[in-house]
Amino acid sequence: MKLTDNWKLQWFEPGERPPLEIASPDYTDYFWLDAKVPGDVHSTLVRKRVIDDPFVGHNDMKCRWVEEKEWWYRTRFNWDGEPEDGEIAELLFEGLDTFATVYLNGLELGRTENMLVEHRFDVTGLLRKGENVLAVRFDPVHRSVADKEKRYWCGFEKDRIWTRKAAMNFGWDWGPRLVTVGIWKDVQVRTWRCARIFSVFPRTVSLAEDRAVVGVDVEIWRRPGGREPLAVEVCLAEDGGRSFSAAVRLAAEGCTLSPFADLPQQKASLVLGVDRPKPWWTHDLGEPYLYRLEVTLKSADGSVLDRYEQPFGIRELVLEEKHESGENLFCFRLNGVRLFAKGANWIPVHSFIGAAEDERYEKLLLLARDAGMNMLRVWGGGIYEKDVFYRECDRLGILVWQDFMFANALYPDYNRNFMANVRDEAAKAIRRLRKHTCLALWCGNNEIDWLYEKELTAGRATAPMYGRKIWHELIPELLAELDPARPYRPSTPYGGSDHNAEDVGNRHNWQVWHGNVEPRRFGEPVLQDISVEGVSFKNYKKDRTRFSSEFGMHASSNRHTLKRYIPEGEFYWKSEEMAYRNKDIFHEKGLLLMEGYTGVPRDLDAYIRYSMLTQAEGLKYGIEHYRRRKPFTAGAIIWQLNDCWPGTSWSLVDYGLLPKASYYYARKFFAPVLATIDHDPGRPLAVWLVNDRREAVEDELVLEVVTFEGRLLGSETIRAAAGPNEARLLAEYAEEELLGGAAPEEAAVRLRSRGGLFPDNVYYFRDFKDLRLPPARLTVERSSDRRTITVTADRLARFVMLDIPQEEVVCSDNFFDLFPGETRTVELKHLAGRDIRIEAIAVSALNGEAETEG
Repeated sequence: MKLTDNWKLQWFEPGERPPLEIASPDYTDYFWLDAKVPGDVHSTLVRKRVIDDPFVGHNDMKCRWVEEKEWWYRTRFNWDGEPEDGEIAELLFEGLDTFATVYLNGLELGRTENMLVEHRFDVTGLLRKGENVLAVRFDPVHRSVADKEKRYWCGFEKDRIWTRKAAMNFGWDWGPRLVTVGIWKDVQVRTWRCARIFSVFPRTVSLAEDRAVVGVDVEIWRRPGGREPLAVEVCLAEDGGRSFSAAVRLAAEGCTLSPFADLPQQKASLVLGVDRPKPWWTHDLGEPYLYRLEVTLKSADGSVLDRYEQPFGIRELVLEEKHESGENLFCFRLNGVRLFAKGANWIPVHSFIGAAEDERYEKLLLLARDAGMNMLRVWGGGIYEKDVFYRECDRLGILVWQDFMFANALYPDYNRNFMANVRDEAAKAIRRLRKHTCLALWCGNNEIDWLYEKELTAGRATAPMYGRKIWHELIPELLAELDPARPYRPSTPYGGSDHNAEDVGNRHNWQVWHGNVEPRRFGEPVLQDISVEGVSFKNYKKDRTRFSSEFGMHASSNRHTLKRYIPEGEFYWKSEEMAYRNKDIFHEKGLLLMEGYTGVPRDLDAYIRYSMLTQAEGLKYGIEHYRRRKPFTAGAIIWQLNDCWPGTSWSLVDYGLLPKASYYYARKFFAPVLATIDHDPGRPLAVWLVNDRREAVEDELVLEVVTFEGRLLGSETIRAAAGPNEARLLAEYAEEELLGGAAPEEAAVRLRSRGGLFPDNVYYFRDFKDLRLPPARLTVERSSDRRTITVTADRLARFVMLDIPQEEVVCSDNFFDLFPGETRTVELKHLAGRDIRIEAIAVSALNGEAETEG
């Protein structure tokens, strides 16, 4: 029985009223606010117009009072059940944010202090036939941790190190401080008799072409004193086809006490043989095929006590750390095939996490899949994501790198109560997520090992590495018991003579953007070069990383997204409100990047376009470099895919679910087969073919050199062939050979596939700021069905942009270049299926506006 209705919300000063008075069934809550559960306090207050939208202007500062209050939720529900002998009743909160006390019918059931995992309460004998009253009190975070030690290193707000909630709630370098509170996930009551299924853990034991072996561990809870024999049946079924089954009987002996409830627990381990298995692949390598797994728990007389279902994919995944040549690797092998991980980091989809609907997850994940991403990293300063995230990644064929929720701070592993809380959290997180086919790797923390050593070397850290016991002892111990076969990394980045070394383990490349001077070794000075050259994306080509799990640069959100949340009169370049959208330190980093590639913008329009162009071209430059290095670089995970609010950040998709230019670039630079050029000004152009497919590929590559006015300087046809999973150098050309006397500032190179094997790719001999682009005239035609826009250019049109004044609209292509005389038709789609205001879409290029409507 889900308890999602009739919730009321009210605030008090901390300690203003006796808790048992407010929790009493007789207390009058008639005048309280109607609240939505799942949800959070801020969202309710916005909906009831108690506070203004915190995303508009500086309103987030005006609602800081919310985190200082004591908040109460109450609901009344009818219970029609008649308790049976031995029946157990449970109250389950899937998410309480954060310091909560739970009351049922005026009785205190218990207290919680962890937002990140579920909480169960035994309510056997406490439910009344008829009306029941459930109340939850939330205490302010700052009061709950006021007496805690906070002297040690911590990025951002220090209250967060003692508070097991999403660290980003306290503010990060891409989002505001909005300390949420409330019932943020589902609430339900369930009853059971005799026994119930507590946890199911399916896994692939072995996989061959003709046969797979699947193991299924089933954890059972029994009622106290229960001695009944049980049966567990497991069935793995194809859609409308074959099925494979196994069963086991369980006597009452051999029970242990559950770590999560005062109940006896048993484990049944079953093995199924699957003939001619259909393996699960990431979407770029094959079909992410999912079987249907069903587990049934029966009593001795054959009656069904409990039933569980989930999709399950048969696959083998290992992390390969040595090449056959002896060189270090950091490469995932999926079903025996080396995988180049292409993807992005995932942060919480909304500052108000509880208010985020499943549809928002589904839309973002479809965007990720459609951009060619086969891996997402759940970053360690957010949450263990909602079930919809992992369910969709299973279905879409996207692997998940999963951090535990520790980021950029020392954590009090010397405190017994804190460690007990963390142990409970980690065990629950492992049990909940290990069943998912998409789960590729566990990681203990975000950047702590790396940054602590740098802080120590710089003399800013004086304490021991508090928290080390968590990710170097406690988590490995739990994984050895609960999920022993999956790869684990204590931290990211991790490995080598510096934890951010490029020759061992994985790496975060923050030379670009942050200007870190690297590589360095342990104990060497910590340096930054905040200059045009120091933050330039050209530094990517120096990187010999095995696996880049963070890298990126800022770009503005789309105009529509910003304009909606910036107050009238403040929507201009360098306004205080525009600056407030950027939560990073040293705002000049973005200006320096643009100065090096586009030149410094002079107004808001130029800033939006220049920042997007720089981000898109910078990521293209880095990722094509990484992909040419395969398998010795085997992953490029961009920081970051999404935003939690309408700001300026590293994201590829803004808060309004409008893709930035870099997203459309990603659809091409993450394509399974890619033609790419390695080139520096004045140096030869090396043409490469990168093939991520499992089979060899061959096509004809047409290389064309064209002036911006449309004169064809030369054309070459190259046999483009590459073996399975191979990057191959195809040809090299001197600049002067291709240019034939033309100026490098006035020509471009285009790579085309004659057979459609790979997307077109365009290169310029010089950076944008140095190009001599003529004015281009764009002709635009809008279709009568409002689904397409066709654009034609008379001269080369650089960075043709369809400026969408509407959220959640995605184009088949955007921010593209048109060669002289070229026409392109762009298809438009609204992610929610709504009508598109096609007449309001403005079309322009960096060197031309739409002058003619066809």
